[in-house]
Amino acid sequence: MISKKMEKAINEQINKEMFSAYLYLAMATKADMMVFKGTAQWFRVQAKEEWGHAMKFYKYLLVQGATVELQALAKPAVTWNSILEMYVAALKHEKFITASINGLVAQATAEKDNASMIMLQWFVTEQVEEEANATEIIAQLKLVGGSAGGVFMIDHHLGKREAK
Repeated sequence: MISKKMEKAINEQINKEMFSAYLYLAMATKADMMVFKGTAQWFRVQAKEEWGHAMKFYKYLLVQGATVELQALAKPAVTWNSILEMYVAALKHEKFITASINGLVAQATAEKDNASMIMLQWFVTEQVEEEANATEIIAQLKLVGGSAGGVFMIDHHLGKREAK
């Protein structure tokens, strides 16, 4: 059984993960409107992945006999003017999520909550991958600069991403 403090923190993380899904769906929508179909596909897959992360936390609370308390989702700001701006915003958001996961790990460690520490290790590894993916795409987009052909090729490649 987990502490009430950990239960509350994981409920807050569920909200952050669901917001992540909502944010990436907003990015997919914007990319579709900008006719970057590959980027839209990439962000739709990302949204599904983030929903899956929320569900891992959700199921963990239930297995622990804790209460799941769903919270309202904030509306994502849709201010991106390019796909580069979207990926920069995605990386910033992933760093925010990484910090939040690290906070949960610190809390679980302080409480000597071994079950939560073990569960959270998956998320620690996942966040390394999330940040690396966004960083790589940003580097590629910066490399091609404003080249329409280069951006088109990257967008085409991003569209090949499939859900796990």
